[in-house]
Amino acid sequence: MEPVEGGITAAMGYKAAGIHCGIKKEKLDLALILSDAPARVAVAYTRNKVRAAPIEVMMNKDPEFLQAFIANSGNANAITGSKGREDALAMIAQTSKELGISEDLVGVASTGVIGRYMPMDRLTFGIPEAVKSLGKGIEYADMAARAIMTTDTIKKEAACKVVLRDGTIVTIGGMAKGSGMISPAMKALHATTLSFVTTDALLTKRPDAKWQQALDRSFNMINVDGDQSTNDISVLMANGAAGGQAADDDPEFWRGVEHVLKTLAKMIVMDGEGATKLVEVNVVGAASESDARIAAKAVISSNLVKAAIFGADPNFGRILAAIGNSGCEFDLDKLQLTMASNGTSTSLFDRGVPLTWSDSNVESTARRIMGEKKITIKLNLGVGDSSAEAWGCDLSYDYVKINAQYTT
Repeated sequence: MEPVEGGITAAMGYKAAGIHCGIKKEKLDLALILSDAPARVAVAYTRNKVRAAPIEVMMNKDPEFLQAFIANSGNANAITGSKGREDALAMIAQTSKELGISEDLVGVASTGVIGRYMPMDRLTFGIPEAVKSLGKGIEYADMAARAIMTTDTIKKEAACKVVLRDGTIVTIGGMAKGSGMISPAMKALHATTLSFVTTDALLTKRPDAKWQQALDRSFNMINVDGDQSTNDISVLMANGAAGGQAADDDPEFWRGVEHVLKTLAKMIVMDGEGATKLVEVNVVGAASESDARIAAKAVISSNLVKAAIFGADPNFGRILAAIGNSGCEFDLDKLQLTMASNGTSTSLFDRGVPLTWSDSNVESTARRIMGEKKITIKLNLGVGDSSAEAWGCDLSYDYVKINAQYTT
């Protein structure tokens, strides 16, 4: 596997555009992705029961193939009733007309402020402009990635090349947005994170199970603030332009997909609203991978743990309390907890015994570690051989400031 540049247009047969159509005052706010031919897709959606209009529309479509995706930022088109659904369908209809393809081959997504109707006059102007602006290359991928940003401070894109079992070289590229309202639990067939992955690999059947597994090991293992969005959607498009044999069950292909998804997921966490630190949780010794994911996500989702990390306070009891409240299986008499950063590590709890106390060397080392920009929390649950990773950030004063003034 080789990381490459190019983002959403890195794979053969894809173009993209990002323009300003006036939903936001000045910034890019409308993105378009186009495949030269219909692409087999897998789509995962938020499990929040309050779903945005574009999510409802996409779930009703239940597409097996898509050729284009239109996505806007600045307005979530969420909690907008029947008019919201009509507007999402209108975005699909106009995009299909401008591209000259079937409406069945066009997807739609939105992100931004909840509870406001879409400014359709601006989209009516913007969609034809986006079609005219389509192109391939780093510049076009960059503009598309920026056009889906809301409170994001950095664009999020990644790509890689992998060699399949038959020797075919395929490319996987992606872009995502997300900074706040981040605690995805997306499910295939069922802030928001918007993520799009394109590949020129050939898939011959719906890859829902493999896509779900990749999401469960990436986007579904991040947390910024514990809130799952009304608009979460993650899309895989495979147009087969690279040729060669089908990659449906090729482990190298799916390893590449996971690499792109994990890279994008970490970028979202690093750009979390008000975040000052990236936190990685590594769980080993779990009874099952599912249990390991539950434990890791519980730690990364705890506001008390997040606040302690922001303040560089090595209160290991908060971490153990999160594990105890998670529902996972563990043995407290075998459980081990270690913190590490930049080559320095220290054990805080070992097989039922706390190793830190006030003014101790362990505590001072832990405080130094927690003062770094990237912190790793390692947990051995002591009951099995399974493992998982999760990523999150600290909870800072700025997070409150940003979200107290989000609509103003």
